Amino acid sequence: MPFASLLLAADSAKTVPLTAALDNPAGQMYPMIATVVVFLIVFGILATVVWPKILGGLEDRQQKIQGDIEEAERARAGAEKAKAEFEAQLAEARKEAAETIAQAKADAQRVADELRAANDAELTQLRTKAMADIESAKSAAVAEIHAEAGTLATAVASKILGREITVTDQQQLVQESLAEMKG
Repeated sequence: MPFASLLLAADSAKTVPLTAALDNPAGQMYPMIATVVVFLIVFGILATVVWPKILGGLEDRQQKIQGDIEEAERARAGAEKAKAEFEAQLAEARKEAAETIAQAKADAQRVADELRAANDAELTQLRTKAMADIESAKSAAVAEIHAEAGTLATAVASKILGREITVTDQQQLVQESLAEMKG
Protein backbone atom coordinates (compact mmCIF):
# COMPACT_ATOMS: atom_id res chain seq x y z
CA MET A 1 0.00 0.00 0.00
CA PRO A 2 2.86 2.38 -0.03
CA PHE A 3 2.17 3.00 -3.68
CA ALA A 4 -1.38 4.09 -2.94
CA SER A 5 -0.18 6.44 -0.25
CA LEU A 6 2.30 7.93 -2.69
CA LEU A 7 -0.44 8.50 -5.20
CA LEU A 8 -2.59 10.12 -2.54
CA ALA A 9 0.32 12.27 -1.51
CA ALA A 10 0.88 13.25 -5.09
CA ASP A 11 -2.79 14.03 -5.48
CA SER A 12 -2.88 16.03 -2.28
CA ALA A 13 0.24 17.91 -3.39
CA LYS A 14 -1.65 19.18 -6.34
CA THR A 15 -4.30 20.71 -4.17
CA VAL A 16 -1.83 22.46 -1.92
CA PRO A 17 -1.24 26.02 -3.05
CA LEU A 18 2.11 26.67 -4.64
CA THR A 19 3.30 29.05 -1.93
CA ALA A 20 2.66 26.46 0.74
CA ALA A 21 4.61 23.83 -1.24
CA LEU A 22 7.54 26.17 -1.57
CA ASP A 23 7.53 26.82 2.13
CA ASN A 24 7.60 23.10 2.90
CA PRO A 25 10.55 21.41 1.12
CA ALA A 26 9.37 17.97 2.24
CA GLY A 27 6.06 18.70 0.58
CA GLN A 28 7.84 19.22 -2.70
CA MET A 29 9.67 15.93 -2.40
CA TYR A 30 6.62 13.73 -2.12
CA PRO A 31 5.13 14.54 -5.50
CA MET A 32 8.53 14.22 -7.13
CA ILE A 33 9.24 10.88 -5.45
CA ALA A 34 5.73 9.71 -6.32
CA THR A 35 6.32 10.65 -9.96
CA VAL A 36 9.67 8.85 -10.04
CA VAL A 37 8.19 5.75 -8.35
CA VAL A 38 5.21 5.70 -10.72
CA PHE A 39 7.59 6.13 -13.65
CA LEU A 40 9.78 3.27 -12.42
CA ILE A 41 6.78 1.01 -11.83
CA VAL A 42 5.32 1.77 -15.28
CA PHE A 43 8.78 1.37 -16.80
CA GLY A 44 9.23 -1.95 -14.97
CA ILE A 45 5.87 -3.24 -16.15
CA LEU A 46 6.55 -2.07 -19.68
CA ALA A 47 10.08 -3.52 -19.63
CA THR A 48 8.95 -6.91 -18.30
CA VAL A 49 5.59 -7.37 -20.00
CA VAL A 50 5.15 -5.12 -23.01
CA TRP A 51 8.68 -4.66 -24.28
CA PRO A 52 9.40 -8.42 -24.72
CA LYS A 53 6.16 -8.78 -26.68
CA ILE A 54 7.11 -5.85 -28.92
CA LEU A 55 10.62 -7.21 -29.34
CA GLY A 56 9.24 -10.70 -30.00
CA GLY A 57 6.86 -9.33 -32.63
CA LEU A 58 9.64 -7.30 -34.25
CA GLU A 59 11.97 -10.31 -34.19
CA ASP A 60 9.27 -12.52 -35.70
CA ARG A 61 8.68 -9.92 -38.38
CA GLN A 62 12.43 -9.65 -39.01
CA GLN A 63 12.69 -13.44 -39.31
CA LYS A 64 9.72 -13.52 -41.67
CA ILE A 65 11.23 -10.77 -43.80
CA GLN A 66 14.61 -12.53 -43.74
CA GLY A 67 12.90 -15.81 -44.72
CA ASP A 68 11.07 -14.05 -47.54
CA ILE A 69 14.34 -12.52 -48.75
CA GLU A 70 16.07 -15.91 -48.64
CA GLU A 71 13.14 -17.53 -50.46
CA ALA A 72 13.25 -14.78 -53.07
CA GLU A 73 17.00 -15.36 -53.47
CA ARG A 74 16.42 -19.11 -53.89
CA ALA A 75 13.65 -18.42 -56.40
CA ARG A 76 15.89 -15.99 -58.28
CA ALA A 77 18.74 -18.52 -58.29
CA GLY A 78 16.32 -21.21 -59.48
CA ALA A 79 15.02 -18.91 -62.20
CA GLU A 80 18.56 -18.12 -63.32
CA LYS A 81 19.41 -21.82 -63.34
CA ALA A 82 16.26 -22.60 -65.33
CA LYS A 83 17.09 -19.76 -67.72
CA ALA A 84 20.62 -21.08 -68.18
CA GLU A 85 19.29 -24.60 -68.78
CA PHE A 86 16.75 -23.26 -71.26
CA GLU A 87 19.42 -21.28 -73.09
CA ALA A 88 21.66 -24.36 -73.18
CA GLN A 89 18.79 -26.45 -74.54
CA LEU A 90 18.00 -23.74 -77.08
CA ALA A 91 21.64 -23.61 -78.18
CA GLU A 92 21.68 -27.42 -78.44
CA ALA A 93 18.46 -27.38 -80.47
CA ARG A 94 19.90 -24.73 -82.79
CA LYS A 95 23.08 -26.78 -83.15
CA GLU A 96 21.07 -29.93 -83.93
CA ALA A 97 18.94 -28.01 -86.43
CA ALA A 98 22.07 -26.66 -88.15
CA GLU A 99 23.55 -30.17 -88.24
CA THR A 100 20.30 -31.56 -89.64
CA ILE A 101 20.21 -28.87 -92.32
CA ALA A 102 23.87 -29.47 -93.18
CA GLN A 103 23.23 -33.22 -93.34
CA ALA A 104 20.19 -32.68 -95.55
CA LYS A 105 22.23 -30.45 -97.87
CA ALA A 106 25.02 -33.04 -97.96
CA ASP A 107 22.50 -35.81 -98.67
CA ALA A 108 20.88 -33.75 -101.41
CA GLN A 109 24.30 -33.02 -102.95
CA ARG A 110 25.25 -36.71 -102.73
CA VAL A 111 21.97 -37.77 -104.38
CA ALA A 112 22.43 -35.14 -107.08
CA ASP A 113 26.01 -36.34 -107.68
CA GLU A 114 24.84 -39.95 -107.82
CA LEU A 115 22.08 -39.05 -110.28
CA ARG A 116 24.52 -37.05 -112.38
CA ALA A 117 27.01 -39.95 -112.37
CA ALA A 118 24.25 -42.44 -113.22
CA ASN A 119 23.03 -40.20 -116.04
CA ASP A 120 26.59 -39.75 -117.34
CA ALA A 121 27.16 -43.52 -117.21
CA GLU A 122 23.87 -44.20 -118.96
CA LEU A 123 24.64 -41.55 -121.56
CA THR A 124 28.09 -43.05 -122.13
CA GLN A 125 26.54 -46.52 -122.41
CA LEU A 126 23.94 -45.22 -124.88
CA ARG A 127 26.67 -43.53 -126.93
CA THR A 128 28.77 -46.70 -126.92
CA LYS A 129 25.76 -48.79 -127.94
CA ALA A 130 24.81 -46.26 -130.60
CA MET A 131 28.38 -46.25 -131.96
CA ALA A 132 28.39 -50.06 -131.95
CA ASP A 133 25.02 -50.08 -133.71
CA ILE A 134 26.32 -47.56 -136.25
CA GLU A 135 29.47 -49.64 -136.82
CA SER A 136 27.39 -52.81 -137.13
CA ALA A 137 25.00 -51.14 -139.55
CA LYS A 138 27.95 -49.69 -141.49
CA SER A 139 29.62 -53.10 -141.68
CA ALA A 140 26.35 -54.71 -142.77
CA ALA A 141 25.81 -51.98 -145.36
CA VAL A 142 29.37 -52.34 -146.67
CA ALA A 143 29.00 -56.13 -146.77
CA GLU A 144 25.69 -55.76 -148.57
CA ILE A 145 27.21 -53.30 -151.01
CA HIS A 146 30.10 -55.68 -151.60
CA ALA A 147 27.73 -58.58 -152.11
CA GLU A 148 25.59 -56.53 -154.47
CA ALA A 149 28.70 -55.31 -156.28
CA GLY A 150 29.87 -58.90 -156.62
CA THR A 151 26.51 -60.00 -157.95
CA LEU A 152 26.49 -57.09 -160.35
CA ALA A 153 30.06 -57.75 -161.41
CA THR A 154 29.22 -61.41 -162.02
CA ALA A 155 26.25 -60.48 -164.11
CA VAL A 156 28.32 -58.04 -166.11
CA ALA A 157 31.16 -60.55 -166.51
CA SER A 158 28.82 -63.32 -167.61
CA LYS A 159 27.34 -61.08 -170.24
CA ILE A 160 30.77 -60.06 -171.41
CA LEU A 161 32.19 -63.54 -171.41
CA GLY A 162 29.05 -65.10 -172.62
CA ARG A 163 29.23 -67.87 -170.17
CA GLU A 164 27.93 -68.55 -166.72
CA ILE A 165 30.18 -68.03 -163.75
CA THR A 166 30.11 -70.51 -160.91
CA VAL A 167 29.82 -69.68 -157.23
CA THR A 168 33.53 -70.18 -156.65
CA ASP A 169 34.32 -67.89 -159.55
CA GLN A 170 31.96 -65.31 -158.09
CA GLN A 171 33.56 -65.49 -154.63
CA GLN A 172 37.01 -65.18 -156.16
CA LEU A 173 35.96 -62.09 -158.09
CA VAL A 174 34.42 -60.52 -154.95
CA GLN A 175 37.59 -61.17 -152.95
CA GLU A 176 39.76 -59.64 -155.69
CA SER A 177 37.48 -56.62 -155.94
CA LEU A 178 37.55 -56.12 -152.19
CA ALA A 179 41.29 -56.37 -152.12
CA GLU A 180 41.55 -53.74 -154.85
CA MET A 181 39.18 -51.39 -152.97
CA LYS A 182 41.03 -51.71 -149.71
CA GLY A 183 44.45 -51.44 -151.29
